Amino acid sequence: MKKKEIPVDGMSCAACAVSIENTLKNSPGVKSATVNYANHTAIVEWEDLETSIGELQKAVQSSGYDLLIGDITQEELDNKQQEAYQKLKQKTLYAGILAFPVFMIGMFWMHMPYGNYIMWALTTPILLAFGNQFFKNAWNQTKNLSANMDSLVAISTGIAYCYSTFNTFFPDFLISRGLEPHVYFEAAAVILFFILLGKMLEAGAKAGTGEALKKLMSLQPKELIIMENGLEVLMKTDEVKKGAQVLIKPGQKIPLDGKIIDGESYVDESMLTGEPIPVAKTPNSDVYAGTINQAGSFVFVVNAESSQTLLSQIIQRVKAAQGSKAPVQKLVDKIASIFVPIVLVIGIVTLIVWGLSGTTDAWLRGMLAMITVYVIACPCALGLATPTAIMAAMGHGAELGVLIKDAESLERGTQIDTLILDKTGTITEGKPQVETFEATEFFQEKDNTALYNLEKKSDHPLANAISEYLKGDLAPIQNFQSITGKGVVGVFQEVTYRIGNLKWLKAEKVILDEKVLKKAEQYLAEGAIIVFAARETNFLGFFKITDPVKPSSLKAIQQLQALDIEVQMLTGDQKNTAAFIANAVGISQYEAEMLPEDKANYIKNLQAKGRKVAMVGDGINDSEALSIADLSIAMGQGADIAMEVAEITLVHADLIKIPQALQLTRKTVKIIKQNLFWAFIYNVIGIPLAAGVLYPAFGFLLNPMIAGAAMALSSVSVVSNSLRLRRVIRD
Repeated sequence: MKKKEIPVDGMSCAACAVSIENTLKNSPGVKSATVNYANHTAIVEWEDLETSIGELQKAVQSSGYDLLIGDITQEELDNKQQEAYQKLKQKTLYAGILAFPVFMIGMFWMHMPYGNYIMWALTTPILLAFGNQFFKNAWNQTKNLSANMDSLVAISTGIAYCYSTFNTFFPDFLISRGLEPHVYFEAAAVILFFILLGKMLEAGAKAGTGEALKKLMSLQPKELIIMENGLEVLMKTDEVKKGAQVLIKPGQKIPLDGKIIDGESYVDESMLTGEPIPVAKTPNSDVYAGTINQAGSFVFVVNAESSQTLLSQIIQRVKAAQGSKAPVQKLVDKIASIFVPIVLVIGIVTLIVWGLSGTTDAWLRGMLAMITVYVIACPCALGLATPTAIMAAMGHGAELGVLIKDAESLERGTQIDTLILDKTGTITEGKPQVETFEATEFFQEKDNTALYNLEKKSDHPLANAISEYLKGDLAPIQNFQSITGKGVVGVFQEVTYRIGNLKWLKAEKVILDEKVLKKAEQYLAEGAIIVFAARETNFLGFFKITDPVKPSSLKAIQQLQALDIEVQMLTGDQKNTAAFIANAVGISQYEAEMLPEDKANYIKNLQAKGRKVAMVGDGINDSEALSIADLSIAMGQGADIAMEVAEITLVHADLIKIPQALQLTRKTVKIIKQNLFWAFIYNVIGIPLAAGVLYPAFGFLLNPMIAGAAMALSSVSVVSNSLRLRRVIRD
């Protein structure tokens, strides 16, 4: 057995992925196949004795797509996808430029001299050059004995174009038989433009998916310095084996997982834990790839090679999660798969019944009736139903500060019953601040200046928060020392000052105040960070440092609960802090000290119980959970990877936008369903009339021009209905 991830070329919609997946699964020797439309790849497992990758490529090529089986880099794949998107943008622009005058002539200036010839000249390139993909896709669907939206677009626009072309160059054929030679170029041109516009919006939303993984991969440095016999040697990261000793200097990203053997520093691990305060690292401390060293230098022993690091595992799981979301065909495609064959059969039956009716010019009238059936069934309103609602929803969402990725995100938003919130940067500000300084009776005015200048010289992660709070005048500090894991010490005006943890101050014989210490213990139980200060052996007090809750968090959570959505919190922070924050914002269900994998597994467990889960996060540590959730929401100003994996991004990082976003998804899907109803009601009424069911009893035969007007009216009703979305939610 062989298993491989293979890039796929030629996909333009989720239905393409389904088609390729079916082709691969039905190929001899293939055990399993999953095609991921999000990142344009297929994961295929096959029996090497029964088939080869070349045979699989030929099978996929026969269905109109391609497997890229040669050596191709990720950068080349990204460029290829970007080129396809730019090409689609150009096609849409040119089709729109040509379709506009065709529409104006066809609807308002139909009697202008040479109008039909002008419309033919403008419509021909739209069909043959800019919209030819629909005809290719329709042919591929037909070969696979299936039909989708492309099939309906190709049949209706193709017939409208061919009939109109015939009437443009040979109008006398119908005039001599007492019939009006109508043309429908505007229908063909406008439909193709709007469908192209919908495809372009979807492709644009999908284009960033590969970028997310690329940015995750870039967190791991390509080169590192190893120590060999006391010498520094530059090596490629993916060539380094377990047991190698790696030197890390200030400001460098850590390239591999390992354990420190020499040196000490603070390391920013927010990409893993989400917590903003860097962690003190001393010998025997673990370090992880992708985290950032702060001030000191150290040497660590590698215990996980490039492909086995925690960061690599996150990347692989994000990839797998994106692929495991089976591409869902749009509701329109599902309806079209039934609708297309029915319309085709009705058209053919109409032609035959008329042909055998014995009336004057029976077969000609039958052909006109068949064409009228196909024209009135033209999916203009059907094509507009989803894109116009999405455009209106996305536009209104952008006004509210809610960026929505695509139609599927809107649909999934209506199904959510559980919302998972990260703590740091989501519920809280994500920036440690000094809430108060509890001073003892020994504290004097000059101590403020001493402590301020001591912290201004410090590289401790909390030093900036303390100096911001104190705001004193600059003054010199002598004999300054920063002791990792303990604190800072220095001399101001010949007096020694210390700022650090309680254990260190006790060791330095500082006389402590039990009453003040009890207050500190109370704050610690609430999850605050406590930093103590002393002058010589006199205890000056402590700083209470917290990550404040955002002003809107409580109100937002109450609104979500009012929408019958259960809100839960997952955080990498300690239990005391998690409990305090959860209680402050009214969340009863929460979990603390969670790594990225724990968050992802927690969501999987909820999904296994039948829950529809939305995840809200802002960091790299949330990216795996975001990619697994049914709906992913990223807070603005967070990590790029979180925003690119997410389907909804909140520009202002304000939780109050989440209930607004979910209300918008519910309203939008409701509007889309109403649009589809109106689009089809015209067909339900119009198709029988076009076929001539009233002719035997009343002598009424639907004029093809009226059929075109009815089709236009259905489009107007759909657009008008979609525009209502601009008024549904206000700040």
